Amino acid sequence: MVTRPLGSDPTLYRRVLAEVHPYWLLLACTFLVSLSSIPFVLLAPLPLKIAVDSVIGTKPVPKFLAWMLPQSVLDSTSMLLIFVIVLFLIISLLYQLQLMCTSLLRTYTGERLVLGFRARLFQQAQRLSVAYHDAKGAADSTFRIQWDAPHIRYLALEAAIPFFTAFITLVGMIYVTSRINWQLALIALTISPVILAVSRAYRAHLRKLAHRLTALESSAALVVQEVLGALRVVKAFGREYYEQARFTGRAREGFDARIQYEAAEGVFGFIIGSSLAVGTAIVLYMGVGQVQAGVVTLGDLLLVMSYLLQLYEPLRLISEIIGRLQLHLASIERAFTFLDEMPDVPEQSNARRLHRANGDVVFRDVFFAYPGSNRTVLRDASFEVGSGTRVGIIGATGAGKTTLVSLLARFYDPTGGQILLDGVDLRDYSVADLRGQFAIVLQDPVLFSTTIAENIAYGRPDATHGDILWAAKAANIHEFIVQLPEGYRNIVGERGMSLSGGERQRIALARAFLKDAPVLILDEPTSSVDLQTEATIIDAMERLTLGRTTFIIAHRLSTLKDCDVLFRIEAGVLRKVPKSQIETDAKN
Repeated sequence: MVTRPLGSDPTLYRRVLAEVHPYWLLLACTFLVSLSSIPFVLLAPLPLKIAVDSVIGTKPVPKFLAWMLPQSVLDSTSMLLIFVIVLFLIISLLYQLQLMCTSLLRTYTGERLVLGFRARLFQQAQRLSVAYHDAKGAADSTFRIQWDAPHIRYLALEAAIPFFTAFITLVGMIYVTSRINWQLALIALTISPVILAVSRAYRAHLRKLAHRLTALESSAALVVQEVLGALRVVKAFGREYYEQARFTGRAREGFDARIQYEAAEGVFGFIIGSSLAVGTAIVLYMGVGQVQAGVVTLGDLLLVMSYLLQLYEPLRLISEIIGRLQLHLASIERAFTFLDEMPDVPEQSNARRLHRANGDVVFRDVFFAYPGSNRTVLRDASFEVGSGTRVGIIGATGAGKTTLVSLLARFYDPTGGQILLDGVDLRDYSVADLRGQFAIVLQDPVLFSTTIAENIAYGRPDATHGDILWAAKAANIHEFIVQLPEGYRNIVGERGMSLSGGERQRIALARAFLKDAPVLILDEPTSSVDLQTEATIIDAMERLTLGRTTFIIAHRLSTLKDCDVLFRIEAGVLRKVPKSQIETDAKN
């Protein structure tokens, strides 16, 4: 999947600036601490010049030092040498201290940036509809949150701050070098237009390669998530070698794209490095001629060459940042594109609040087709059920049963018609308030890799331990829980796979008991358990459904025996049928 571009680079930079604005104080501190390196960089060659010109040679020390030093030091070469060595050590140690402080502050600021950006992306992932994640896959969203988001740290800290620091350093180096010998400084700067032209020419090419690379790496991550999420199926069908080949193929494409990108960046670096080397060679040639002509001293030439190397370092760094920036910009574009996705289930600005619904449900001429599909899953569905009604839904696999209740919980919006709760269109309610009216128990219940108590209290995190015990007893799971080594503090493992299907189902029922929602959705809650476990679950369900509007999807008629209303769905068409007809069909 190729990410669509956001537009021009200035637009993208403005987005980045808006994203990092809340952290401007930390960024400013990091920038100032980074700038404090400039004096040390400028002073670093000074001890060498003094050693060559004033200790080895007979030239006087620079004037700004002469008035600071005692005459005894100025008159003694050994004392002056000691001063040079001490000066060198002080500059070096202070520079290392500055580097350490910059590194710590940059790391702290960068992690704060990434944490905030990841939190926004994760919030967006939860805002987006089920249809979006069905279409794109969870791995793509995961990749953007985990791998694309950290690139904002590079843009804000490892690109922007070093870029401006290098630019200021470059200006300082040009000024100091020109004061020593303006002809050599001018010659040194003649390569700058070449570097800028190469950087501009390579930028678009590197960005294109970066987009392809990030898309392919995301594709490989998708294979990993798919296979690990369905590992039992892979093993059951003996498809390990096939999946290995599929992953290796995707990873190989990413590998090739990475090599291609690094090669292009290497060519770019080679051109920049060669240009800098040519500039240095020309300055060295001209400088030696000036020393031989007596225009400058050897110490001045060494100082100029030292500054020249440090002058070219900011130029090299700026060029490197421009080159590597393209990969990070491509990832940030993907992250911003994700943030720009609009939910398929939008919330109105003046959405109605809903504390607790009565549970009256009306479907009016409801049609539905999944996004990107031409097949209509639900056709002209219409019915009304009052508060406390138990509704049974039966039909063949794929007929539209789960779609019907998914529309009720507003995981999707109908493509035609209306769904009303207590006489109000679902789209008029606050999404959070609306979904707070539902407790859902799925065919394959989802548990989280935390304690049993936390799983039961997932819909009501403020519940007391007594409330959790009550819910577990109501769901006929308390006796099982207390026999576990850690009881209610026992960790259930990823997706609760350390428990049996019946145990997971009863914990899900306990969660529904504790939430105490006015509307229940039970999606084939007994389809994957044995008859004995089914009897236990049905016993708990009978208590759970009392006084609540309940929608039960089932294949076994025993699960629907106490329903007040029964519907059959065939090819997306919903029809109300008497119990006697369904029982007759079942016998036949």
